[in-house]
Amino acid sequence: MQRENRHAADFFQACDVICREMDTSKIERLAEGLKHVRDAGGRLFLLGVGGSAGNCGHAVNDFRKLCGIQAYAPTDNVSELTARANDEGWDTIFSAWLEVSCLKENDAILIFSVGGGDLERNISPNIVKAIDLAKSRNAKVFGIVGKDTGYTARKGDVVVVVPQVKAEWVTPLSEAFQAVVWHCLVSHPSLQVRKTKW
Repeated sequence: MQRENRHAADFFQACDVICREMDTSKIERLAEGLKHVRDAGGRLFLLGVGGSAGNCGHAVNDFRKLCGIQAYAPTDNVSELTARANDEGWDTIFSAWLEVSCLKENDAILIFSVGGGDLERNISPNIVKAIDLAKSRNAKVFGIVGKDTGYTARKGDVVVVVPQVKAEWVTPLSEAFQAVVWHCLVSHPSLQVRKTKW
């Protein structure tokens, strides 16, 4: 088989390695944390940019519909998001949204990100500021990320890190496995309160 015809096989081989190396104990801890948020009457705010923002919108639906968790994603409101970016700056789009939402101790943020934020390199400063706000209000910080060196992995309470198996594929594999992990969570027996249609 010619090398250019092996991309799909190589990509799915990488997925297989990730599945075998995933720290499932962290996923179990994340399920426990989300259950605690729900049982305490807290809210879950999902934060991500780029492809991760798209994942947030889908996950909000699943957490609300299947798990009965009061979940929200600021990126689902493009009018407010772009108004904040335009008027106040990109770096505060999430923290300002969380302030208006009166983020409190019983709440949690769930970060979907590849790198998890890095102020020194000016990568996802909006995620960094949201984490700082959550910490200042004693809200939980959860995450599903692709790098263990970013701000989310270093500062979060429970963060699932997608194993890195090929550096040049860290973005597609991290964003793909965000979906795998959240679907594992919304089908978890301690979280799921409503069955899927199929």
